[in-house]
Amino acid sequence: MRVREKKVMVIGLDCADPELVFTRFLDKLPHLKRLIQSGASARLRSTDPPITVPAWASMVTGKDPGQLGCYGFRNRFDYGYNSVGIVDSSVITEPTIWDVLGEHGFQSLVMGVPPTYPVKPIEGNMISCCLTPDASSPYTYPSALKHEIERKIGTYLFDVDNFRTAKYDELLTSIYEMTRLRFQTARYLLQAKEWDFFMMVEMGIDRIHHAFWHLMDSKHVLHEPSQYRDAILQYYQYVDQQIGELIASVPGNPMIMVVSDHGAKRMDGGFCINEWLRKEGYLTLKKEPTQLGPLDLSEVDWRRTKAWGYGGYYGRIHLNVKGREPHGLVDASRYERTRNQLIKKLRSLKDDHGARFPVTVFKPDKKYETTNNIPPDLIAYFGDLYWRSIGLVGGNQIFTHENDVGPDGANHDYEGIFISSWKNNSQRVDGGLLLHGLQIADIAPTVLNEFGISPLAGMVGKVIRTQES
Repeated sequence: MRVREKKVMVIGLDCADPELVFTRFLDKLPHLKRLIQSGASARLRSTDPPITVPAWASMVTGKDPGQLGCYGFRNRFDYGYNSVGIVDSSVITEPTIWDVLGEHGFQSLVMGVPPTYPVKPIEGNMISCCLTPDASSPYTYPSALKHEIERKIGTYLFDVDNFRTAKYDELLTSIYEMTRLRFQTARYLLQAKEWDFFMMVEMGIDRIHHAFWHLMDSKHVLHEPSQYRDAILQYYQYVDQQIGELIASVPGNPMIMVVSDHGAKRMDGGFCINEWLRKEGYLTLKKEPTQLGPLDLSEVDWRRTKAWGYGGYYGRIHLNVKGREPHGLVDASRYERTRNQLIKKLRSLKDDHGARFPVTVFKPDKKYETTNNIPPDLIAYFGDLYWRSIGLVGGNQIFTHENDVGPDGANHDYEGIFISSWKNNSQRVDGGLLLHGLQIADIAPTVLNEFGISPLAGMVGKVIRTQES
């Protein structure tokens, strides 16, 4: 096997939160603590919105969501009213870290990085991500790798079946099994395959945050005494142990990065975006809903509707524009005026107790370098991301403590983690270098720089200068 001196390992922990990793749990995470104290660390500002698919895609391309044309787990694929679908790897056409490295003769080993399903050819080996339907799918490149994994490891798990559940014991069993298999597979592949660049993403931290945050956080509106109070801490400790074993399994002195795509915070409730749009006269239904339920787009009176929205950890609002949507109402000449009216109304919201309700709302075409594919007309964060967007209609209720897609105790936060060191830095523990102002798009040019490759044209990220580089 060819052995190059320069190697980079990126260990991605979806949703790993800086407050938990850097402060609250740090003394109980010996392997991450060693990396932090022997290298550099920082809070890593996620994309807008701070959502898994665009965030990881931005990390591995150095581009923003507008350049990528990817605005969430779901994208609108045309201007029809029922055109929203799940984003997959086919949406991402910008070159990734491993694409660029391959062009320069470097081999990559990539596991679970969203969105990499369906898999595309790379110089090296790839296992697709949490978007993979199941293990019967063609989830590897080369295709023969799938059979090798099944023979050496067993049936691979891409994600847990359902993390929005109160069946806590079943969920914990699934999360731990998924993580065990992921790291076991990683250790095997790192030994068996040629690689210069390795990157994996583990989804368990995101899943356990959403399922157990309210049992850990005494400030949560749904908090209650529970035997699962320390479930999140104990899982972080398990992941830390797996990271330690993974790093120990590789020879030489690779550069190590541990990163996350965004953080997490408690979820105080939901803002019913479509009920609010109805109340303000922007959304009209053909008939009054008899009970709270999902927005049925076939029941929208499009000839009397100016805007509608979607649920999720952030709010997306689309305008019904004349000449753009099939039954558009908003004249193009009033497009900006309508967006500005909505922004003004959203920024002046009061909660159901009459207190100011903070809303951050922006125009995607003003936020990003460009806007490829079809962006929302407005993106909004409710209650400083302590509140999610609820897409339901009916019930004349704007604020709710119920979730429209099942139990969920956490929302995404703006910042994830960045940790960087070298495997053999353990003898130089000096507290580590604390960095500031890092963006998620900085990771791609930083990795390329380690291989002597300049950032690509159009990358919005910058090379991170650590103490050692």
